[in-house]
Amino acid sequence: MGEIKVSPDYNWFRSTVPLKKVCTSYDDDSKVWSLYDAGPRSIRCPLIFLPPVSGTADVFFQQILALTGWGYRVIALQYPVYWDHLEFCDGFRKLLDHLQLDKVHLFGASLGGFLAQKFAEYTHKSPRVQSLILCNAFSDTSIFNQTWTANSFWLMPAFMLKKIVLGNFASGPLDPEMADGIDFMVDRLESLGQSELASRLTLNCQNSYVEPHKIRDIPVTIMDVFDQSALSTEAKEEMYKLYPNARRAHLKTGGNFPYLCRSAEVNLYIQIHLLQFHGTRYAAIDPSMVSAEELEVQKISLHTSNEQEGQ
Repeated sequence: MGEIKVSPDYNWFRSTVPLKKVCTSYDDDSKVWSLYDAGPRSIRCPLIFLPPVSGTADVFFQQILALTGWGYRVIALQYPVYWDHLEFCDGFRKLLDHLQLDKVHLFGASLGGFLAQKFAEYTHKSPRVQSLILCNAFSDTSIFNQTWTANSFWLMPAFMLKKIVLGNFASGPLDPEMADGIDFMVDRLESLGQSELASRLTLNCQNSYVEPHKIRDIPVTIMDVFDQSALSTEAKEEMYKLYPNARRAHLKTGGNFPYLCRSAEVNLYIQIHLLQFHGTRYAAIDPSMVSAEELEVQKISLHTSNEQEGQ
């Protein structure tokens, strides 16, 4: 494969936003979360990003740069090795406690979206999730038809695990932004070790589903794409059924990684989702940075461009 084209934005991001490490377990020093925490610290209900199987915390660099520029506090995470959903949820709760965050908004991509739903379900008696943005997400791991292999991923060498993940990446002719996005994700995938990949694939395929009655009161935006992605139409339909009141954020194109290759649209949909919390204690934005007029203009321009695409 050729040289990865590193965008100036990514270089700027890496030089300005420090990567932090947080250990959430007193008796296991391998439970280290990596995170980028950017934007005003005064915000107590930030937006947290959870990556897909192949992703690291920095796959959301374009969201971090744009949203913090508009006054939001955002945190992008990379999870340590966890082998089951309960263990992940417990670790994530400890991380929020460490960061002294009572409630948060979650943006989850693919596996990250599934884990976000499981965490909302896990904490439903003492809620920690104020809202969810689910990007190319699913609600039932059985859609991947790999529940029977989930217990053997830990045995497989890294190259085999990478091959499994790459099998879900789009192939064929792609526009330059999508091709660059895939190159970037392949590069991120290469940086993950065997246990990181094996544990994520295990979480992705372990037999589990979301119990909607436990999280039905949480505001949800479902973000998905109309072009080729790893999600089947059935999986998308299932999400719509599960969250009948959810807002829909459809992108005409964007593949598996719209936050990389269609970042302007994704960032706008995130803002529209978070707008409902402006002026409340769950706002993810610095109140002095709120410009309703500006956002209204953006919403109109998005509506117009969607109408033009539909013609």
